[in-house]
Amino acid sequence: MSDTRYYLAIDIGASSGRHILGKVENGKIVYEEIHRFYNGMAEEDGHKIWDTESLFNEILAGMKKCHDIGKVPVSMGIDTWGVDYVLLDGKGNKLGKSYAYRDSRTTGMDKEVYKVIPENYLYERTGIQKAIFNTIYQLEASLRQEPETLEKAESFLMMPDYFHFLLTGVKKQEYTNATTGQLVNPETKKWDMELIEKLGFPTRLFGELSMPGTFVGELTKEIQEKVGFNCKVVLPATHDTGSAVMSVPSVLDDVLYISSGTWSLFGCEALSADCSPKARKANFTNEGGYDYRFRFLKNIMGLWMIQSVKKEFEEGYDYPEKTGNEDYSFANLCLEAEKADIDSIVDANSEAFLAPDSMICAVQKECERTGQKVPVTPWEIARVIYRSLAACYQKAYEEIEEITGRSFDAINIVGGGSNADYLNRLTAQFTGKKIYAGPGEATAIGNLGAQMIADGLFEGLTDFRSCVFESFGVKEY
Repeated sequence: MSDTRYYLAIDIGASSGRHILGKVENGKIVYEEIHRFYNGMAEEDGHKIWDTESLFNEILAGMKKCHDIGKVPVSMGIDTWGVDYVLLDGKGNKLGKSYAYRDSRTTGMDKEVYKVIPENYLYERTGIQKAIFNTIYQLEASLRQEPETLEKAESFLMMPDYFHFLLTGVKKQEYTNATTGQLVNPETKKWDMELIEKLGFPTRLFGELSMPGTFVGELTKEIQEKVGFNCKVVLPATHDTGSAVMSVPSVLDDVLYISSGTWSLFGCEALSADCSPKARKANFTNEGGYDYRFRFLKNIMGLWMIQSVKKEFEEGYDYPEKTGNEDYSFANLCLEAEKADIDSIVDANSEAFLAPDSMICAVQKECERTGQKVPVTPWEIARVIYRSLAACYQKAYEEIEEITGRSFDAINIVGGGSNADYLNRLTAQFTGKKIYAGPGEATAIGNLGAQMIADGLFEGLTDFRSCVFESFGVKEY
């Protein structure tokens, strides 16, 4: 076995998961992908759920691969999407279904919650933007639709906390993911017990919140036998955006970032939450970050639009001048979009683009409705989308500067979308800001960072971010 200190980040998104093994070599962070697996919402009894058993088997399969290639990590940590949770009985067995955030059981639950606490006061109290899938509305649904499950429950664990428990037998509730549920007080940085009691949720479910970098435990004997080794389990920022923002490669205090993927999370870091009516009206949220920083951000439409049209064209969507030999890769869409002759712009944040039957038709209809030139070819449609996203980013940065009273010189784009060269140049053009693009694997790198800081490889977040900048050749626009 090698004497190199490896760290394992398991990053699970709503459509796939992967095991990324990292180390520091010659002062730079180096990583490799060890295992990748599918994830998706399953249907059960008319509900959308997560198959937690299958996910946990994949977690173990990837860990075993680390052993098989002789690269055993000193520590590991898991991050996932936010808001979803698991309920356990007194013996640690799972109760009921692991509902997925897109399940319709939360329909109308906002109205029930607002009977107890008005919407504007709830924002003032938590700083979290309203989304019908937030944990608060999910628990309200449990209370009304399955009260017996909630009565039997002795523990409540967000999805990554549950997987950490299965690995170690230790229950920890991690802070960054907890904040996504709209039940944490941004002043005290603890569960809002008064709010929880008022809503009738069992207070025994909500314990002490732990920060990224906290040691959870070592692997249980049973898990060690399955994967072939023992290691520490250390909490990353278990909310994937929390991990992604950790790896923003800037040491400045005034940092603007876009965590760019299917969605674009556009925001800045703040030392205190802004729960003002102005922030609520602009639909900004104050999610918990590493070291009690706040991610003051707006969830805006990302590359979902371009992903959707790419899929439609690949599946045979017809248009004039089609030859049948077209290249619909993201790289070529970017390339051809830049040459296309159309300057129409749509509101990328419009609900028309959330889940249309045809994204192509939705973009064309919106251009027609607003009296602009209607795009026809894939390249024209791609140009309209990329320009529309850049216009959205411009609006978001103007709102941030107005609400916070701060001014920013640059925008750091991290995540998969940081590779979209044309969009990065448009963002620089529309915002007038310097753009730093990369790293693409921001979430996994941030997960590794929390573990590396906990192990003493870096003095803190600034030191780690400085190394990210040096390690990943961030591109400047």
